[in-house]
Amino acid sequence: MVDAWFQCASGASGDMLLGALLDAGASLDAVREAVGAVRTEGIEITTEPVRRAGLAALKAHVHTADSHHHRGWSDIRRLLQEAGPGLAAPVRDRALATFHRLAEAEARAHGLPLDEVHFHEVGALDAIADVVGVCAALHDLGVDRVGADTVAVGSGTVQTSHGRLPVPVPAVVALLGGVNAPVTGGGVERELCTPTGAALLATFVQDWGPVPAMRLTGAGAGAGTADIPRAPNVLRVVLGDRLDRPAPRAPEATVVLAANVDDLDPRLWPVVLDRLLAAGADDAWLTPILMKKGRPAHTVSALVRTDRRAAVRETIFRETSSIGVRETPATKHALDRTETTTEVAGHPVRLKVAWLAGEPVNVQAEHDDLLAAATATGIPVKELLRRATASIPPGG
Repeated sequence: MVDAWFQCASGASGDMLLGALLDAGASLDAVREAVGAVRTEGIEITTEPVRRAGLAALKAHVHTADSHHHRGWSDIRRLLQEAGPGLAAPVRDRALATFHRLAEAEARAHGLPLDEVHFHEVGALDAIADVVGVCAALHDLGVDRVGADTVAVGSGTVQTSHGRLPVPVPAVVALLGGVNAPVTGGGVERELCTPTGAALLATFVQDWGPVPAMRLTGAGAGAGTADIPRAPNVLRVVLGDRLDRPAPRAPEATVVLAANVDDLDPRLWPVVLDRLLAAGADDAWLTPILMKKGRPAHTVSALVRTDRRAAVRETIFRETSSIGVRETPATKHALDRTETTTEVAGHPVRLKVAWLAGEPVNVQAEHDDLLAAATATGIPVKELLRRATASIPPGG
């Protein structure tokens, strides 16, 4: 498993992220193949070693054919979904997640419905190349988990297709604010973090803060376009294995305790299940069954680690009318799990994330948090649930 940690003291843009990952060892051919699979006007990616305020870095250049398309979210989605076989499914899914997040931020910033967002600058061919290229580079390096430190966003104003806007521009504020990213001005009166860079960070970064204890295996530096005096305009990435990563869960020896019950007041079953969990069962459930002579009944079952089976078995006897309990050996395989908090509609929502081979495969939002946010905002719970689960990107 590989961790990537981005150091964003001079901000973040798509080409800086791409240059850093290529400098760290990602295959330029793999990036070109993925970008080329997206059937657009011509795109070529080259690299150039440069120096920024005395530091060596790699500059990623995106060369594009003339294009007058102002593509919207639906256009980008179609291009990615209809891309050729050179775009691997994990790369496509990550790129889709990035552009979807970017479209939501632009829609919120400019008060437009999602399908009416036209990306203008960030929807141009170079942004497609940056987003797909970064996703392909992470995939090629085998990165499982991404972190980043404080992001310098800049200050002053910048000219955009929407006119002159304050820095950071509204989309960057929405993107980084939506994931509670730590930011700083950076002491420079210019735009340091672009919407594309912010969208990539907001999509991929799962851990914010200083570089943790790691066993380093590689590093790279991606150069920004400008050479800013006294401030190296580079974004660094370090690769390695986190020393505080929890070990994968080993299979557990468990048993399934089960009893058929046909004469218990059904109002008692919720209490029975609660008592079984309190006694140490990992899980407890009921199954409707039909017994001899057509009698309706239930099988009460509990999955229990072997060291807790006696207490759970006793609970079945004490809380139900059963006079016999079956015991079947079982092996439990559990996914690694982490807990995090995201912000949905301005309210914190706790998430439980299950990981398989470094990728999030299941995300569960705390229902009580969703209800509190729904009550405060009037937004349906199902919409808040969609936003919460979407905050964990596919592929980690």
